[in-house]
Amino acid sequence: GCDSSLNLTSQKATDAVDSIFQSLRDIARVRMNMKQFNSIHNPGSNTHQASGSFFFPASYKPLLKQVVEEICNPDRLDPVDIEHMSSGLTDLLKTGFSMFMKVNRPHPGDHPLLIIFMVGGVSVSEVKMVKDLVATRKPGTQVMVLSSALLTPHSAVELLFAPDRLQPDTDI
Repeated sequence: GCDSSLNLTSQKATDAVDSIFQSLRDIARVRMNMKQFNSIHNPGSNTHQASGSFFFPASYKPLLKQVVEEICNPDRLDPVDIEHMSSGLTDLLKTGFSMFMKVNRPHPGDHPLLIIFMVGGVSVSEVKMVKDLVATRKPGTQVMVLSSALLTPHSAVELLFAPDRLQPDTDI
């Protein structure tokens, strides 16, 4: 709401900052119901041992990295926040019988082809990270990363703070 720095007032700046923090709270609220993937922030810790103290600083762990690590985890249990969707009659019958018998649901890492579709966009560095993680943790698995957009740093910030970020782009 400000076309130049000459027209910037304290109230306009406060409104803009409030809007930014509201957007960040909205994004955090989306993941609130998740059990496993509800945070990208690791607060770190201070660890004291007899020989001295260790400080582990806070760190950032991208959501996409967490999901791919869970899919490629060799000691995997049933994923908590990743759900298998039945696709055919055989799968539906297996899912129906699983109520009466011990039938394990398929795990996303069981298939030799992993397809990841990122709604909203993916950056080149995220695609490389997925490729490297799958190559080291699940060799022999082919991975395809698809997305609604290829993000640059500028476009990511622009999408994050756009007033209508959930509306599709109609300038096609």
